[in-house]
Amino acid sequence: MIFIAEIGLNHNGNFKLCYELIKKAKEAGADIAKFQLGWRAKKGEMNHIDDKIMRDLLNWGKYFNIEIMFSIFTDNALNMVKKHKIKKFKIASRTLVDNFDLAKRIVSLNHLTYASLGMWNKKKLPFPSKKNVKHLWCKSLYPTFNKDLKNFPKKFTSNFYAGYSDHTIGIETCLLAISRGAKIIEKHFTLDKSSTVIRDHALSATPEEFTQLVNLGREIEKKISLSI
Repeated sequence: MIFIAEIGLNHNGNFKLCYELIKKAKEAGADIAKFQLGWRAKKGEMNHIDDKIMRDLLNWGKYFNIEIMFSIFTDNALNMVKKHKIKKFKIASRTLVDNFDLAKRIVSLNHLTYASLGMWNKKKLPFPSKKNVKHLWCKSLYPTFNKDLKNFPKKFTSNFYAGYSDHTIGIETCLLAISRGAKIIEKHFTLDKSSTVIRDHALSATPEEFTQLVNLGREIEKKISLSI
């Protein structure tokens, strides 16, 4: 099982807060702490990550022994992760629709790449033959409610939907995905669900909730592996 704590823009533009977010993600059991690179990222915008901030994030991840990963939204973002020798990537749902050429360039690097399908409306997967791509079922609705989950997969498999990228409130849908075979879970992560700086806080897990998700999820996965 891989658990991704999607920090995204939940730092609210205060990158010093990322130290605590990364620390708490590790303590909660996350394997990866993820940020967004190239989204709302111009100078003066809340998610402007330059080389110094990038080095800080990577150094903090190394200190707390948790992998740092980025969703790549632009060519400049791709160049930055290549410069810093990052070997694992995320393609956001929006990128698959708005800039598929960029998505293809990311995949062509042959590093492990997670691709969310929240805006993908084709029956065929975007990269069905690429072994370095793990496709994640997703709904790009913020938040996603039960009525939006009518086509939620009955079964997750490594060669189709390997995992689930979540935008629901709570951890129950993530646990449902694990019970149906999902091996990768991405859940937004926050220190303060009441923050209204960006919409993602409301649908994020607190450190306590993420810990519960990881503990229950790993136990469910163990029971499945024992054919229980």
